[in-house]
Amino acid sequence: MRNPFLASLLCLAVIPSFSLASDLGVVGPTYEIAERDLIEVMKDKFRRMERTGELAKVQEDYKKQVLDAVEKPKPVQGISNTETTRTYYVDPTWTLDRNVVDEKGSLLFPSGTKVNPLDYAPLTQMLLFFDQRERSQVAFAKRLIEQSSTRVKPILVGGEPLKLMRQWKREVFYDQGGVLSRKFLLKQSPAIVSQDGKRLRIDEIRP
Repeated sequence: MRNPFLASLLCLAVIPSFSLASDLGVVGPTYEIAERDLIEVMKDKFRRMERTGELAKVQEDYKKQVLDAVEKPKPVQGISNTETTRTYYVDPTWTLDRNVVDEKGSLLFPSGTKVNPLDYAPLTQMLLFFDQRERSQVAFAKRLIEQSSTRVKPILVGGEPLKLMRQWKREVFYDQGGVLSRKFLLKQSPAIVSQDGKRLRIDEIRP
């Protein structure tokens, strides 16, 4: 073959591909890949923290945060002291957005069925929402609980529930995260929630 360049190309074409990946030898020094176990690293860190007293401080700080969250939970947002008394009603009826079936697949309630929880679980007590940080509201709540012929369930929207429980020596609840307040559309406290027929009556009262 007269053309040397073409001859070189033909040689490359017939050389098996694996021959191009031949061992080139050791280019530089090699080392074993050694990585510490993550759990051991964490154990060492905790041991150091324990020796220095840092771990005890972290534990104490966490304990204090937990106790503070229990003793002084975050107040419900969007509720102010009642300035203008008002009464309004909430219809708890809701509509099923899907079929409800039993464990055998038989239809119990078709989609679109309207359900009023009061038909199955009537509200037999008054729910009293108030703010323990306001003395006038606490005094009002205490009077209502003592004088009402209907059982009253005290629910705080702000303040220290455990402190009030110790003072009153009875259960005091807290509307954690404002779940109930939103459900009853509360804007002011104190407020009383009671059943009126198939609806819920809400009275926001100025103490």
